[in-house]
Amino acid sequence: MKILVTGGCGFIGSHIVDAYIAKGHEVVVIDDLSTGDIGNLNPEAKFYEMDVNGDLQDVFKREKFEVINHHAAQINVRTSVDDPLFDARVNILGTINLLSLAVEQGVKRFIYASSGGAVYGEPEKLPASENTPLSPLSPYGVSKVAAEKYILAYAHLFALDSFILRYSNVFGPRQIAKSEAGVISIFIEHILKGEPCIVYGDGKQTRDYVFVGDVVEANILALDGSPNIINIGTGIETSVNDLITIFSSILGRNAEHQHVDPRPGEVLRSVLDCQKASLEIGWRPEVVLKDGIIRTLEYFKKIPES
Repeated sequence: MKILVTGGCGFIGSHIVDAYIAKGHEVVVIDDLSTGDIGNLNPEAKFYEMDVNGDLQDVFKREKFEVINHHAAQINVRTSVDDPLFDARVNILGTINLLSLAVEQGVKRFIYASSGGAVYGEPEKLPASENTPLSPLSPYGVSKVAAEKYILAYAHLFALDSFILRYSNVFGPRQIAKSEAGVISIFIEHILKGEPCIVYGDGKQTRDYVFVGDVVEANILALDGSPNIINIGTGIETSVNDLITIFSSILGRNAEHQHVDPRPGEVLRSVLDCQKASLEIGWRPEVVLKDGIIRTLEYFKKIPES
């Protein structure tokens, strides 16, 4: 298949590009490199340095995509609060631009990277399933919900197959420390610099950490599965304090850390129910958290300091 991956130079997108090419697919990448790294680009992928809000009609006419895998996004919650118009332009209008071109040019399938942590907000019942009410608490969460709704509307109006993947907190090699929800890569950066890890508040806040390789497998399965909305996570809550304990175990010493004031508005608990992924597409996470952290740590150890 000929597949467009937007954000294909970014953390998750670049791993997906590698996997699609390894499976024999022809891959084209669109990335404006605002956060992506050209060093992540697979040499067998065709590359366009462009914005998803730009004039992409010539690219679509030339390339004749069968599938769009849309990972380009503004992902920082704090940025969305400071500049909600920018967040909406990238995450909502950029998605609409791609959807309109997909319909116009006969694209068969639209795979979308959504956020299980952001779209559910703080649900009354955890873990959050796909039926949990959508209640985003930030402009970023609102933009992801809006994009989902536009995708479903286009699917209904124009018979565009859609597959929405709601990720929990993805981590792994190539995750830049400045990215939102990148606490593991942030901790690794501090550890490699000999600096203490910063823990906000009491460290009891929890997340559902899923390894990027497992997320990639979900994107492979999404190429052929029936249109759906599926959570992609582990179903396991891990606190920040737990992360410190895991890092201490890996390092063979106490991971130096310090507690600072909590960040206002931070979600206290987040974990996804991923049973539907197993039932519908046969997906389940394979990499346990400690092993994934070891792989990520080894990756960053090999990168020369800038």
